Formats: sequence, structure tokens, C-alpha cells
Amino acid sequence: MPATITENPLSVHFIFNDGSRYIAALDGLPNPELARDLALGLASNAHPHGGIGTKRTAMVYAVSLRQMVIKLAEADFTGSASVLTRPMLMRLWLAGSHANERNTRMVLKGFDAVTGALRPEVREYLAGNNLHVKPRTRPYRAYTDGEWERLETSLRTLVDDSWVQHKRALELATEGTDPRISKRNSEADMAWLMMRDGPTPWRDGYQEYVRGHVEFISRRAEPQLRQVREALFPTPLVQYAYLVLFGMYSGIVPDGISDLCGEDVEWAGDSTILLSYVKGRTSQESMNIPGRTVRLLERWLKFSEPARRFADEECHRMLWISHSPHARRPITPPSENGKVQRRLKQSLGLVDDEGRALLIHRGRLRATYQERLSRRGWTGRATIDPNHTPRVEGDHYVTPTTPAQLAAVESIIEDGQTAVLRKSLPPVVLSTERAAELAEEFPDAVNRLGLDSAALAELVGGERDVFTAACSDQLAGVHGPAGLPCPARPWVCLLCPLAVFLPRHAPNLLRLDAFFNRQFRQMPTENFLRVFGPYADRLSNEILPKFSEETKSKGRLEVAGDDSDLPLRPEEGTI
Repeated sequence: MPATITENPLSVHFIFNDGSRYIAALDGLPNPELARDLALGLASNAHPHGGIGTKRTAMVYAVSLRQMVIKLAEADFTGSASVLTRPMLMRLWLAGSHANERNTRMVLKGFDAVTGALRPEVREYLAGNNLHVKPRTRPYRAYTDGEWERLETSLRTLVDDSWVQHKRALELATEGTDPRISKRNSEADMAWLMMRDGPTPWRDGYQEYVRGHVEFISRRAEPQLRQVREALFPTPLVQYAYLVLFGMYSGIVPDGISDLCGEDVEWAGDSTILLSYVKGRTSQESMNIPGRTVRLLERWLKFSEPARRFADEECHRMLWISHSPHARRPITPPSENGKVQRRLKQSLGLVDDEGRALLIHRGRLRATYQERLSRRGWTGRATIDPNHTPRVEGDHYVTPTTPAQLAAVESIIEDGQTAVLRKSLPPVVLSTERAAELAEEFPDAVNRLGLDSAALAELVGGERDVFTAACSDQLAGVHGPAGLPCPARPWVCLLCPLAVFLPRHAPNLLRLDAFFNRQFRQMPTENFLRVFGPYADRLSNEILPKFSEETKSKGRLEVAGDDSDLPLRPEEGTI
């Protein structure tokens, strides 16, 4: 991507790999000598020697450069870059932002790489750390469902109305003829003329064309011409509405949408489009866009076809084009300032859930698209962006934004960690029914369960029995509300920290083991492992091996090969 400099007027010309151009005009600044030196540094930062690889980046660097010249001139600095001192730069950067400091540092480094003219102390200073710490970025906040629906409905209404007017204007063009021949000012003749000659302005255009051929031009002719022109050729407002809707429907990054060209759209069937785009932080990407995005793109291609016939070579290859009557070219690329966005916001009159004007931010549109996908159970890939680690994805898209959400997430995390710790504890399995041996052989378990002599007696005596174990406290609220009886299913006791397994429970444990075997035969392996896997594993590998063979042999005599002895719900039975 070459960059060239012209000194009269002073400007830097960038030609990018995608064929686009940008001219950084530096003339008219209060210190032309410093501006020329910084222009050398700006040009030397062009890719691949520097970080300027896109038009947007070049614009940001140029703004920082102009601000630097102006600020130093206000501080009575009139020399060249070679006489800049460290204190001057410190005062400049301390009064500015991190972005301006970063950009001007790179420009000065580029100037020194070309000329080697900076002072040694300045060169050494540039090699050090920035004065400003890079501000921490916050993830884009997704729109609420109400804001999203209101925005989509308003944009869709605007797009649909413009399409109806466009079709009507095309029909009028087929009915019209040359106004010089018809000698009238009708909408049909205006549409015919503009389909032949392109978007025609009122002054120095239509008036000059019909002068001497149409005797009377009414006052309504000018607004009629404007209406026909806006119906035939997309205005910047309509073009931006299509672009925003395209982002809402596809979820592509904003810079990838803005830079789309005609060759990036490849049909892969009658109703499928493979879209290729460039993401600034990674490289070339592609995706099959959803069905309604395909239909929206089809309509846009038909809508913009008349305008594309009159576009120059640069605009003809671009996907998003529009007509602006005040521009130097009849057909222009997307606007790079915020005027069109502000006009669209005003024309739609949308408000957020708090009653304030709704800002249309295309980064938030993408974040909302991904958030809505995740709510529908989308699991297309591990991370939303391939250049994001799972941790960055969590920070950007899962981090709570309100204190209530943060408290809820922390509570979920704490509950999950507590459950993991509980499941890791070894089960309490007794080979004898004597409480004295329990106290001697399992002191840690006694302390963990908070048992006293009376509770031990109840456990051993069977007063606290449930189906598969004896529970040290059925009202503890581990699997349900505290103070109410435990609502857990029979197999949940196998992983419960309050369960104590005694020899008298062996028959029911063997019944449960047979139940697991029947479930395994009739369920897909993946489903079985997800529903019963942890319980079956603990039962067969940790609990039953601790019982004696004699106890298990006696228990098997009581086990039948059906579900009759199990407290199951109708849907839990086996065949």
C-alpha cells in the first residue's frame, strides 16, 4: 500500500490494497515546516512499514497530526520536528488522549526512521512507555428486546416504503418520454430522463435541458423532480437504513459491511449467498448469510441497479452506494461522518427503554445479534469471534452490567463450586451398625455431618432412613428449600454429603444398580451418561465395593428384575 507526498498543497496520498484512496490534506496549518516533517512520518507508517492499513486508520492519524501542529503552534512553537524537545512533547501528550499520543509517537518514529533528524533525547524518549495508560475497553451493551424490535420495525418500514416508491418510479419511466418532445413537466417524463441521463439536479440540469422546449414550469416541478430522483436512486438515508438492517440480520462486523464490494457476493444456489468480507482485526472471512439477509440483499441490488449504471469506476464496484444532490459526484460511496446516522435517528424518532433518544451503534447491533443467538441455544463454535479466547468472550459478552446481575452470577458460581466440592467428598459407608465404631473409624465424617450421640443413635436405629441411605438431616435444604423435607430422587443420595450408607440399605442399593443397568440398555449412551452417569459410577465404584460379599449376596435375594420396588414416577420407569 504505497503513500506519496505532494508539498504544494501539502498532502499525503494513500492508495490501499482494495483500490480505495485517501488524501490527508495538511495545508493551511499554522506551522508548514513541522507539517512537512510530520507528513514524512505519516507516509512512512503506511503498511507494511507501519500500522496504517485502512482508510479509517489513515484518517485517525491525519487528525492527530493536525491537532499536534495546532497545539504546538498555540504554545509558540514555530520550528521543525528536528528541534522538538522532550518537555514540549510531554506537555503536549499530558494534555491529550492516549490515542493522540500513540498516533503522534508513531508519526515521529516514522519521521526519524526516514531522516534520523530527531534529537537523541527525544529519540530515546519515544522508545519508552506511553504517558497515558491504554483505557480499558468495555463490551458493547446489547439492545433490549423492546429497543431491538422498535428499531427493526422502523427501519423495515423505511426500507419497504422506499421500495414501493422505487417500483412506482420505474413504472413511470416506462410510460414517459423526452420532455423536449412532450413539452410537459410530468413525473413520468422526469423519470424517463433520469433513467437515461442519471440523477439530474434542478438547476444546471433539468431547467437547462427543457429551456426553450417547455413554455411553463410550475412551482411544483422542482419538488416533483426531487421526489422522482429520490425514488429512483437511493438516498444516503435509505442506503444507511439498508446497511443497518443488513447488520441486524447477518451479525457481520461493521467494518466488514461498510467495505463490501460487488465481487464479495457469490451466489451458491437459488437462495444462498456466500459473502466474503474483511475483518480489520483478523483477515478475510466468509459466511453463508441467513435467508432474510439474502432477500434484503437481493432487494438492495435491484434498488441500486439504476444508480450503479451512472457510478464511476470506484463506486461501481462498491456494494453500498447512494445519490446526494450536493455531492461533486452523482453517485457516492457510504458517508464516513456521522451526519447520515444523526439524520436517520431524527427521522425515526426512536427512544430507548428509559425514554431517551436511541443511538444506532453498529457495534451494539452485532453484540445484540450474538446475544440473541446465544439465547436460542446457538452452539456453532466455541467463541463468537475466532480471534477471541473464551476468557475474552466471557468478559465481552457474559460480564454482568448491573449490580443485580453481578450478584446473581456470583450466587450461581458459588452454588456450582459448592456442589463440586460436595460431590468430591467420599461417601460415608458403614460396615457395622455400632455408633461407637462409627465415632472411632470415621471421626472426620462425624465432624463433617455435625452428629451428636442422639443423632448417631437415630441413624443406626433406622429412624432417619430414606430409600437408599440414612440422612443426617433431611431438613438441611441441600436439594430443596431449607426447613422442608428433601425432594430429591432416590439416586441423588448417592452424591449427597448428608447420606450415610449402612448394611441394611444394600438391597435398595442393588435395586438401584439394576435400575441403572436397565436404563443403560434402553437409553442412548450420551443421554444415560448425562442423566445417570455420575450416580451409577459412584454406586458401582465407591459404595457397593465397601460392603462385604455376604451382605451383597443376601441383598441380591431380595432384588427383582423390575421397577416394582422403586419409588419412581411414571415417566422414569423402564421396560
